[in-house]
Amino acid sequence: MAGISRITTEERLEKLEMELARAKRRNRLLLAVVLLAAVVMSAGIGSRKKTVEANAFYLVDENGKKRASLGVYKVGPKLFLFDEDEKLRVALGVDKNVPFLSLSDENDKLRAMLSVDKDGPRLSLYDENGKGGAILAADKDRPGLHLNDDKGKIRAILSVDKNGPGLILADEDGELLWKAPP
Repeated sequence: MAGISRITTEERLEKLEMELARAKRRNRLLLAVVLLAAVVMSAGIGSRKKTVEANAFYLVDENGKKRASLGVYKVGPKLFLFDEDEKLRVALGVDKNVPFLSLSDENDKLRAMLSVDKDGPRLSLYDENGKGGAILAADKDRPGLHLNDDKGKIRAILSVDKNGPGLILADEDGELLWKAPP
């Protein structure tokens, strides 16, 4: 018969599988919307309250993998963002009244942390082992830069206080090599 194309059984199955996957995604989304609507509506029934209260929310991707969470814990509220392998990559929160932002690499190693405590803001950068790196701190009495070796020992400090700038250099054992001003 002219004009009629024939598709193989494999092609037909592949097409049906793709349609089923799309239908499943639509159903999950529809279920999430219905549940959210039910929660919002039930929160407003018989009251003027217009908020949704929970201890934690989790967001998953189309494959069911956890990609984000928002929660309130004993030490404070936190937002966590995960990569495609469900590894923690970003954390934003308040931990015992100290706000922070941390960034981790694909190997679950903390690589950067920005925080503000009672002394001031601090940016910490770490090597792939989580040890060496740099700390830049704007402490109220002595802002400075600390450079650490791969064992986590401070090897150099550049700082400024009321008397002016200072520089300290140390060996691998932490012994003073040089200091200015003396």
